[in-house]
Amino acid sequence: MRHLAAALTVAALTLTTGAAALADRDDPEPAVQAPEQDLPSVSSLKVTPGTSKGTGRLIPIAGAGLLVAPLGVDAACPAKIEIGMRSDAGKPRYADMSVEIDAPLTASRSMLSSYLPPGYELGAKLLVAVPPSTPKGEYGLRLEAGKERLAVPVRVVGVDELDNGGNLALRRPVTASSQHTNANYPACSVVDGDRSSNGWAGGNGWNDATGRLWPDTVDIALGGARSVTRVHLHTLDTERYPASSVGLRDWDVQARVEGQWRTVAQVRGNTKGSARSDFAAVTTDAIRVSALASNGANDYTRIIEVEIF
Repeated sequence: MRHLAAALTVAALTLTTGAAALADRDDPEPAVQAPEQDLPSVSSLKVTPGTSKGTGRLIPIAGAGLLVAPLGVDAACPAKIEIGMRSDAGKPRYADMSVEIDAPLTASRSMLSSYLPPGYELGAKLLVAVPPSTPKGEYGLRLEAGKERLAVPVRVVGVDELDNGGNLALRRPVTASSQHTNANYPACSVVDGDRSSNGWAGGNGWNDATGRLWPDTVDIALGGARSVTRVHLHTLDTERYPASSVGLRDWDVQARVEGQWRTVAQVRGNTKGSARSDFAAVTTDAIRVSALASNGANDYTRIIEVEIF
């Protein structure tokens, strides 16, 4: 049994470091790689060490006590929540957790399974799709592992009802000039509220499809006339792929006023993961980021998030 526990511990640690490597390993210059790549996805699992409480139970866990799922967003950017389970058994075991959600909502998985040493936690990202005709209101997400159950309410709301913290771009419609197809680079992810680069090539961050050809544009519709005074842009920036070598360097911020695009701010020579552009208040129904150059030799536009205030 000691050998089994040791083997499971090594396997769990390997899976954990492998998942972290995938999150940061995906080549930021997809055009110079073969289309087949190891990419993070909804099937990726994370196993992390902990301490068993000795109860002998499997404990379902969730990354939030409430999931807010907006209506009318791009299907490529569904609502997300971290789910998983912890083993409080005294020895390694094979663990299963079922995932159920109220219709008409759908979840990206119905089961989570793995071998777990005592105290270890298994985690995964769960994607929740909301069909356009779904009535607003409260729905249920239920996780069951062994004899333990965890209920997570899911609140379906309109985009205008989101607590956006003043960010006018959150979950608004996005139109991009192109989108790379080697991996998962949806344009809608630049307004999903996630500024981290850890999900690059796995659904969090936009990569255009026209290397060395400029400009590349991403337009964010604001749902009506809004007064805007600043824009925050977050470009790809990880330890392996820092913004200074692969991130966006030069761009214009443009506002659509009476149907015409007007440049309200310019950024040149950026080498950081994020940059803030402040400008005189303008009443506009859409903001455009017009990318002009990146810091890499194999130049693409790589944007993680755009926030508008």
